[in-house]
Amino acid sequence: MSELAGYKGSSLVLLKKSGVSIGDQIEITTPKMKYNGILMPRYEYADDLHIVIKLPNGYNVGVDVGSVHSIKRVSEGIKPHFAPPLTPPINPKLPRVSIVSTGGTIASRVDYRSGAVHPALSASELYSVVPELSHYALIDAEVLFSIYSENMKAEYWSAIASKVAEKVRDGYQGIVITHGTDTMGYTSAALSFALANVPVPVVLVGSQRSSDRPSSDAASNLIGAVIVACKAPFSGVYVVMHSDMSDDSLAVHLGTKVRKNHTSRRDAFESVNTAPVAYIKGKEIEKIKPNLPPRREDKEFVLKPNFDTRVALLKFYPSFDPEIIGYLVDKGYRGIVLEGTGLGHVGSYCYGRLKEATDRGLIVAMTSQCIWGRVRMTVYDTGRDLLNIGIIPLDDMPSETALVKMMWALGNADGIEEAKELMIRNLVGETNYRSDIERRPI
Repeated sequence: MSELAGYKGSSLVLLKKSGVSIGDQIEITTPKMKYNGILMPRYEYADDLHIVIKLPNGYNVGVDVGSVHSIKRVSEGIKPHFAPPLTPPINPKLPRVSIVSTGGTIASRVDYRSGAVHPALSASELYSVVPELSHYALIDAEVLFSIYSENMKAEYWSAIASKVAEKVRDGYQGIVITHGTDTMGYTSAALSFALANVPVPVVLVGSQRSSDRPSSDAASNLIGAVIVACKAPFSGVYVVMHSDMSDDSLAVHLGTKVRKNHTSRRDAFESVNTAPVAYIKGKEIEKIKPNLPPRREDKEFVLKPNFDTRVALLKFYPSFDPEIIGYLVDKGYRGIVLEGTGLGHVGSYCYGRLKEATDRGLIVAMTSQCIWGRVRMTVYDTGRDLLNIGIIPLDDMPSETALVKMMWALGNADGIEEAKELMIRNLVGETNYRSDIERRPI
């Protein structure tokens, strides 16, 4: 970090003239009072009219440059830096768990250059700053890539799936993938299909609040994910996040049935049209759902990591332009997932373009904009018209999962008919053929 990081213009000139640096204990004199505190850095896009110091009570204040009579250094301070603690000793008899980092808030700190949360911590640093992990597993940490989750692409899903397969072959008892929360549901669905029949738990985990915030959920979520990876009796792909606003319980969500339903709450993730498969309370996994695929000792499973990105997710709305469908057909897309209204409807003025799409060999499937419930296209004649056109109903499958599944089906099937058959077959729990009575199962 620069000696005067983030300062510019008149504030930078004044600080340089005073001979002080970031981290110094300084005294600023103004006509009204004196301020004593630690000189703090500023982010790149801040104004040049204020000098920021941290007061002894812990609060930061900005002092107007125009009111400053003098600045003097009281003592030279320790410059801001991050030094992770030493890795704690590990019991070599513990199960081996691989933590694969892809980025996200769980691997972030505040960036003073921009004032934003920045993906900065590597997976190994995560391990060193959460020493409690040493109680549960022998951790191997690796950075696969470090990106914001909005930059995730299908090619990254393939890379993650291949990395997981490599870790399984190497004998790890579980794999934890740190991931940004915004698109974690897409990635968990993608891995669920690519890693079908994986013999160990593969656990995606993130945090809603970065690790340098007092309210961070990063450490507790990571510990919970490692507990599932090394202790769970089941295999498959799951997401572990807070189940409520407290730190008392974490939920284990099936990878194809999970959705982020709040922008910032720690319990933002919910299982859709089903209940979480388990909960973590303290050090234990509780309320485990029956009939989950068991953990296995063998390493035999078929990796299918291919995704065809020529698939679109379209949300229908009043005055939706059906020419958008025509555009996708002309651009060579192979599939469309419709997010229809209610039980699975779109305006009749879209029927012509939809029939053109199915006649041209595209897979067109229907999900609902409603979060809870299922598509049922035989109730109204509009739904039956869509069925006659060749639209495939996807029951209670979340639209995000449907998009990913269609990409996967087209990327791995031997022809369009096999891909259609895969779309209606329940492969990894993406479809419940019977609806739960509860709107939000607990």
